[in-house]
Amino acid sequence: MSTQKTALITGATSGIGRACALGLARAGYNIVVSGRRGGRLKETLEMSGADEANTLGVVGDVTEEASVMNMFAEAKEKFGRIDVVFNNAGRFLPAARIDDTSLETFQEGINVNLVGAFLVAREAFRHMRDQSPQGGRIINNGSISAYVPRPNAVPYNTSKHAISGLTKSISLEGRNVNIACSQIDIGNAATDMTAKMETGMLQANGTIAPEPTFDVEHVVDAVIYIAGLPLNANVQFMTVMATTMPYVGRG
Repeated sequence: MSTQKTALITGATSGIGRACALGLARAGYNIVVSGRRGGRLKETLEMSGADEANTLGVVGDVTEEASVMNMFAEAKEKFGRIDVVFNNAGRFLPAARIDDTSLETFQEGINVNLVGAFLVAREAFRHMRDQSPQGGRIINNGSISAYVPRPNAVPYNTSKHAISGLTKSISLEGRNVNIACSQIDIGNAATDMTAKMETGMLQANGTIAPEPTFDVEHVVDAVIYIAGLPLNANVQFMTVMATTMPYVGRG
């Protein structure tokens, strides 16, 4: 087994998850990448340029309990321990006002963005609690929508507000087992998911306006910084966003 630290990244097939997986590999971590699309996971591993001995791809769905448990079991089997988990998997849903949002759509958003994050965090906590030396770090991907919601995004806004509660709960309950938990709240990192923001997004005052984005590598740098802290120090919450985006005083 490798003596390097091991980081597990969910939602690593594209966007922020893929970028952070590549960055953590460059920083010298073993990487375990997970996502639903096997072909895309393989691309992530190939892009990392890391040796097969230091990488693992596990096809899985964070909304399925057995799938999450398998993800961690495979990581432990290969690397012996898990030091950092970037709890990143999530998704946007089609924009709709609350009165036009079906129960099915709302539940879908909560299931991926919140239930999935809970299942990953719970399994990470269990493994970090039981490994020796004990402990580890969980980094939850929140959003600036955890504080200032977007219009017509009730499932997303609700799930991301709840992630803040999950982060605080893990931080509290992890104290006596050497588990630290952070939340990184990202505002418009430039990825395929945010490409449309530069052409125009609905604002709180009802207008459509373009929103600035920023290089996703700044998110990567932030995740690597948090991951590298000793477990007796923590960044509880960090917001990384485009400087001129409508956040403070949104709308």
